[in-house]
Amino acid sequence: MPSAEKRFSNDLYLAIDQGGHASRAIVFNNCGEIIVHAHRDLAIHRFDDNFVEHDPEALLRSINEAIEDVINQLGDKARNIATAGLATQRSNVVCWNKITGEALSPVISWQDVREYKWLETLKPKAQIIHHKTGLFLSPHYGASKLRWCLQNIEAVQQAKQNNELVMGPMASFILYHLAQEHPLVADPSNASRTQLWDLITKDWHPELLALFDIDVELLPTCVPSNYAFGTLNISGLSIPIELCMGDQSAAMYAYGKVQPDTAYINTGTGAFVSRPSGYAMLYGRRLLTSVIYQSKNQSQYVLEGTINGAGSAIDFVSQTLNIDNVFDNIGEWLHATRNGHDHHFKQLYLNGVSGLGAPFWVADFKSRFIHESNDPDKIVAVIESIIFLIHENINEMLKLSSPPEQIQITGGLATQDEICQRLADLTHLAVYRPVECEATARGLAYKLANEPKTWPEQEIGKWFKPETNKGLQARFDQWHTALLKALRHE
Repeated sequence: MPSAEKRFSNDLYLAIDQGGHASRAIVFNNCGEIIVHAHRDLAIHRFDDNFVEHDPEALLRSINEAIEDVINQLGDKARNIATAGLATQRSNVVCWNKITGEALSPVISWQDVREYKWLETLKPKAQIIHHKTGLFLSPHYGASKLRWCLQNIEAVQQAKQNNELVMGPMASFILYHLAQEHPLVADPSNASRTQLWDLITKDWHPELLALFDIDVELLPTCVPSNYAFGTLNISGLSIPIELCMGDQSAAMYAYGKVQPDTAYINTGTGAFVSRPSGYAMLYGRRLLTSVIYQSKNQSQYVLEGTINGAGSAIDFVSQTLNIDNVFDNIGEWLHATRNGHDHHFKQLYLNGVSGLGAPFWVADFKSRFIHESNDPDKIVAVIESIIFLIHENINEMLKLSSPPEQIQITGGLATQDEICQRLADLTHLAVYRPVECEATARGLAYKLANEPKTWPEQEIGKWFKPETNKGLQARFDQWHTALLKALRHE
């Protein structure tokens, strides 16, 4: 880290975690303990099935309010904050005025698939794009959305004419506003998700820019993950911002160094399955190649599978069914289907919320229930669809020469014992759930603190050992058959 030599035992670390439904500010000490935390809810706006956006001013306000909250909670101890870092959703993009900072577009969410039809024209280039970026041709990534802004938003076009336009990862927009220096920079894990960033050169690639008709002058400068991003000035304090990462990248470091024998699953709006490959950049036939951290001298990589509809799928279906307090009842409903009528439970859900991600990659797949049942059973079917999609991605990883030997799961859905147990039963791998499931901010703080040896060790959470679950296996087989049949007819 830029000021690692200055770390002291009483130092505190400010982790800013901007997620799909909330912005969080959490302060940790050197022992990985949370000292104070705050969050502010953030609305997400959906327009038909394809457009998913955040209001950029509301997003910035939620971040600033959360930071101010923790600073006020700390009082005099706020002086001990040594450094700050930012983690964000990786594929969100925005356009803004580099002179005034004014947002010229909405923050377009990674869940947004507005350009999926246009992307079909690039299918002849799909293999080249995958080789250069590690990504498959998908509307979830930023390039097609940035192109759409250039073609459809008058304020963006005017700013380009005036040489005042900058566009790119949402993280870059946030850093511009957090730091008094107004940097125009992009870290690797966020830059890479634009589908314009080359894994080899660690910079914007001319051929990719030409494919999407985006001028390099419009994009932030590419820098490492740890970098002197600028200074956060708040309440009389000057806090250096020294780290920026993608949320899924940061989550992998929540409990120390990344373990090569583990598949990491982090659940939130989506669910993400990551298999570390260390400093080796490996390619999977149906998995992403992702950079999770880059210093000046080296980069760390994972093979990654993405499930687009996790928490968002539960939200979508519960709203459609007009069910309130779903998350208060999930545990009971899951328990009932295991111990009450597991072998008779037939409800299935083909989950295409925000598009069908890895390992199938179908942007416009229509979600649907197979069979009809009561509302609680439908919610259970949605949850099992998430588990089934995770299983599909784990199966892809099991084809590797060194397959994962265990799973670590974090995020909101990990708090449910039954979800963890079903995942173990289906994958036949032991599943470990740490005591603290909110992983993104914790991993960010671990890197900010220069990977202290005092960080909490694993093995104090809960292990879920695989058990025989014939009903679950039968439902997965039926679900898999139904999904493949649906894909043939899409």
